[in-house]
Amino acid sequence: MLITHDTRCALDTVVDLVNTAPDDEQAADGLADVAALGDFVRKNDISDVGVLAERDLDAVRHVRGRFAAVFAAPDPHAAASLINELVAAAGTTPRLTDHDGYDWHVHYFAPGASVADHLAADCGMALAFFVVAGEQERLRRCEAPDCRRAFVDLSRNRSRRYCDSRTCGNRLHVAAYRARRKEAAR
Repeated sequence: MLITHDTRCALDTVVDLVNTAPDDEQAADGLADVAALGDFVRKNDISDVGVLAERDLDAVRHVRGRFAAVFAAPDPHAAASLINELVAAAGTTPRLTDHDGYDWHVHYFAPGASVADHLAADCGMALAFFVVAGEQERLRRCEAPDCRRAFVDLSRNRSRRYCDSRTCGNRLHVAAYRARRKEAAR
């Protein structure tokens, strides 16, 4: 599957957005306030965003929940339905652009769109490409028991199981190794 630069950026952004949601009632929300949303926008280099307000924060949190549902979708039909709703609600307006030193690429949000519509359109289309390519199963959640972070499995053989092999994957491998050694010592 060919993944263009702008699609990859949108995938990274949607994963980062979904992962700002608290895992439980004790966890902090990564989008706790408008300042955190501003940090998210800068970190993900989201272009054409004006002054952010509380209504933007509420709208982005709503879109985040819809994207989380896409990652949890049991099949391509459910994922497609969710993506269609997101993209349609954003008022998708595809247009070619070559801004900020990037070559020609497609933006799917309308000029002047809110940050929530921008995310819904561009990230929704990036996820749509995975459904169209029959690759919806690559939209995953970490299999570590204490982690449910979202990620896109871009491994060649679709074998990635953890959001980060250096943290979640390594922690589980070390735990399994120690359990085997403990069992062998009995």
